[in-house]
Order: sequence, then C-alpha cells, then structure tokens
Amino acid sequence: MSMKVSTFAIKIWRGFSMAVVLVAAGFSYSVLPESVGVHFDTKGLPDVFMSKSVVFYVAVAIILVNNVIILNLSKQVLKLPNELLPVPNQAEWGQSRDLLNEHFKNWFYCIMAAINTVLALTILALGNVNSTQFKYKLADYEWLGYFAIIVFFLIVVSLPIRLLIKPKISIEY
Repeated sequence: MSMKVSTFAIKIWRGFSMAVVLVAAGFSYSVLPESVGVHFDTKGLPDVFMSKSVVFYVAVAIILVNNVIILNLSKQVLKLPNELLPVPNQAEWGQSRDLLNEHFKNWFYCIMAAINTVLALTILALGNVNSTQFKYKLADYEWLGYFAIIVFFLIVVSLPIRLLIKPKISIEY
C-alpha cells in the first residue's frame, strides 16, 4: 500500500515540529535571563515573572504531554468499533475502515504538530521578548494568537468536513 501525499506531509510536519519545539526550548533557555517575564501589562512591560528553569520545565512537560497523551488517545480511537465512532455516513466508512483510520490518525497528528508549532513559536517569542540580546517587543508577536486560532480552527473542522464526504469504495473482482 502506498502512502498518500497528505499522510506523508503530515508525518513530516509532526516530526519537524517535534524537533523545532525541542530546539526552541533549548535555544530560549540559553538566551533567557534568570527571571523571565511571562505576563505583560497593557504597555507591553512584564508584570509577572518566573524562573527560567520553571519556564523550561513547563515547556518540556507540555511537549511530553502533548506528544504522549495525544498519540495514545489516537491509538485508542483507532481501536473503537465502527458503531461507536460518531461519524456521518457510518455504514460507508465502516466498509472503508483503513481509510477512516488514516483520516483519524492524520487528524491527531495534525493536532500534535500544531501544538508543537505554536508552542515552539511561543517559546521563541518569549525568549526574544525577554532576551537582552534581541530588541523585540511584545507587539511584534501579536500575530501569534491569531495564527494559533486559525490553525486550530482549520484542524478541528477538517475531520468532520472530510467525513461528510462518503468514501470511495473500491470493488474488487
């Protein structure tokens, strides 16, 4: 069985996002001051601080929880019987269970990759805003919240939309 381009691209995104988020965590740890501003007032000045060790360990915990829990959740969903899956066109999708499983797996991988990507960008932004080496302001990263909302919205709605389309059932003779 050959791999679809979309499945290949999603696997590449997930793998790349895992590497990038780990590199971002390491890089930011090296440039962050001992006291890191994690909340900012309306003028963009930090008003809540944490130690850089706590920021680093929280980021690593999120990375581990994201990748381990969502991966295990996806494996459990793939084991569910057809009648327990809340999918439209259930009879048709039941006959194409391999394709349905591929869609679910890709969807979960997209969620993991999106969390990794947004977390990596957030860690880099936090590192840049708090670093004395760089001259970035909080306002330089206002786009990040909109980016995260758009990415997660697109991922969340993509699976239900895809499952509304009946699978093409190939008849073998």
